[in-house]
Amino acid sequence: MNNAQRELADTLRALHTPADGRALVLPNAWDAASAALIAQAGARAIATTSGGIAWSAGRSDGHGLTREEMAEAVRRIADAVDVPVSADIEGGYGPGAEDVAATVRAVIAAGAVGVNLEDSLAPGGPLHGLPDQAVRLRAARAAAEEAGLSGLWINARTDVFLFGIGAPEDRVENVLSRAAAYAEAGADSLFVPGLVDVDTVAELVRRSSLPVNVMAGPGAPPVKEFEAVGVRRVSVGTALAQTAYGTVQRVAAELLGSGTYGAMAGAADFGTVNSAVTARRTANGPKTH
Repeated sequence: MNNAQRELADTLRALHTPADGRALVLPNAWDAASAALIAQAGARAIATTSGGIAWSAGRSDGHGLTREEMAEAVRRIADAVDVPVSADIEGGYGPGAEDVAATVRAVIAAGAVGVNLEDSLAPGGPLHGLPDQAVRLRAARAAAEEAGLSGLWINARTDVFLFGIGAPEDRVENVLSRAAAYAEAGADSLFVPGLVDVDTVAELVRRSSLPVNVMAGPGAPPVKEFEAVGVRRVSVGTALAQTAYGTVQRVAAELLGSGTYGAMAGAADFGTVNSAVTARRTANGPKTH
């Protein structure tokens, strides 16, 4: 652990409590090039997307990668940028507290200064019981402290809305109960993917013991509407990776069909991409964590 990484952790923490009330917008990267271009676009911090990283390795999302493979991907992303990186560690690559601790140690060693930890046992559910997930979050916090990064930002994800857990009328209270327990266990913020209704989000913000992170994308309200109700963090999950792969689909279909190149219009300039991925290494050399 070095001072530079601790400073990045402090920066990420400060970005969640800005004096100007701006939400922290986190475009999600899946490799070094996407991270470098996101940083070049002005991102103040970068989150990773487990789905995008898994797809780029020919695996499925939902623990399709091993802990070691994910940590190595996080290392490449962290090495490519100078801004704080928050790592999506899915469910911690194992059900137990010791699995979560091992994963937190691995991504800290890779350069991450924040993590997302979800409470679902598998895609679609069920969820970890509240006491069990609290134990897992305590293990994450303890592992960070043992690794020398007590300032690690832990974004506790609950999949109550994403997977439609329980009766619709009970979901807000379920999330609020989890928020209270997760805060007591050492979490720093609450991530509620699957919820973009501004009125419901506003209720969670008012009543939650943790700052709220929403996952936005096509069809969701703009960032300013979430900011207006007090959302502290907005990320987009796999949406950027899906957009990139959608472009590949369209370009390939046109090229193999009509033999034309119109769908390639608007592509990033070769020199822009090439310089983005080499600029930091050329200037500073590779990071040491």
